[in-house]
Amino acid sequence: MRGEVDATASVNWYFKASDETEFTHLYNYEDEVGDIIDPRFYERLDWNGSKHTKDLQDGSIYILNVTFNDTGTYHCIFNRVFVYPNYEYQTTPNKTIFINVVPRLTRGIASILSEVMMYVSIIGLQFWLLVEMIYCYRKISAAGEEALRESAAEYLAIASESKDNCASVQVGE
Repeated sequence: MRGEVDATASVNWYFKASDETEFTHLYNYEDEVGDIIDPRFYERLDWNGSKHTKDLQDGSIYILNVTFNDTGTYHCIFNRVFVYPNYEYQTTPNKTIFINVVPRLTRGIASILSEVMMYVSIIGLQFWLLVEMIYCYRKISAAGEEALRESAAEYLAIASESKDNCASVQVGE
């Protein structure tokens, strides 16, 4: 929505059942008021589009209590008018939606297998990470004591060399 340009919009929905040849006017939304026109959809449609504005950005509707008779083609015509100081510009985008109502949502075998494989891979990767952590911990702890002894000896050796070098530098000056 652009605040510097005033605009108004209206939305009209049309419906053609799968056994019909003509579209019938289903719903109209204009000036913040919705009107159900087709009696087949009385008390079953709900506006889900932009609210509290005349400049609509969303023209969607909900169909409640869907039945097999709702299978068909839905056509939405969005009429938007931009009001400029010297002229008006009108645009009318439209969308067509095909809806096929099925008795029950069914999951395909591919969907079920992919979900199972996802969980198997997650568990497998977590197990592998645990094994790697145990392996690294054991390796570090086994080498830890010896490494500490070696680093302490190296530290003392470096410190004594530095002390000797400092004394020889002073003599040389």
